[in-house]
Amino acid sequence: MRVKICGITQPQQSTAIASLGATALGFICVPTSPRYVTTSQIRAAVAELPANIDTIGVFANASVPEISKIVVDSGLTGVQLHGDELPDFCYQLRQALPNVEIIRALRIRSLDHLDTAANYTKYVDTLLLDAYHPEQLGGTGKTLDWTMLEQFSPNCPWFLAGGLTADNIVEALSQVNPSGVDLSSGVERAPGDKDLDKVALLFQSLKNIDLSRS
Repeated sequence: MRVKICGITQPQQSTAIASLGATALGFICVPTSPRYVTTSQIRAAVAELPANIDTIGVFANASVPEISKIVVDSGLTGVQLHGDELPDFCYQLRQALPNVEIIRALRIRSLDHLDTAANYTKYVDTLLLDAYHPEQLGGTGKTLDWTMLEQFSPNCPWFLAGGLTADNIVEALSQVNPSGVDLSSGVERAPGDKDLDKVALLFQSLKNIDLSRS
């Protein structure tokens, strides 16, 4: 299972989190976010990472040229779209960045919201389902209604996000079967400052799940 820790701001934390077991790290490229990082900060954070760690830039309503420049300048391996981007925008981004993973994040409020996910599966590599918040794009600490997702089975891999922590990850994964999980505020001391003890507890919880399923 992929495990993405999002909202990384400190280079030393990025290498520590990768060594604990994360398969992907997320960097917020939205200037209004408290977890925002610049291109030079991303470069510093990814410089010492092993080659097998995915590095994902998170964008919201940015233009294709703007995203492409940051991806190239930062050396990112993926883009996560967290704004109002439509399928056609995802198609245009794919043309501009053919070798970069495209993740479409959807903030799910109802089953109707969930139905829109099918519109994107032809144009992106991966979906990410997050909890809905009227003002914030992510990192809110709010959980999704997992029962809504019990039958969710899109034609592409998907991440479960939204208020996940070491304490509730076992319960979440007993109800839904995502390809990966995405955590941010659930492993933080403050926005952008990850708590490595919480990250370690997360991976211990995931290990226990694997043992119980084998």
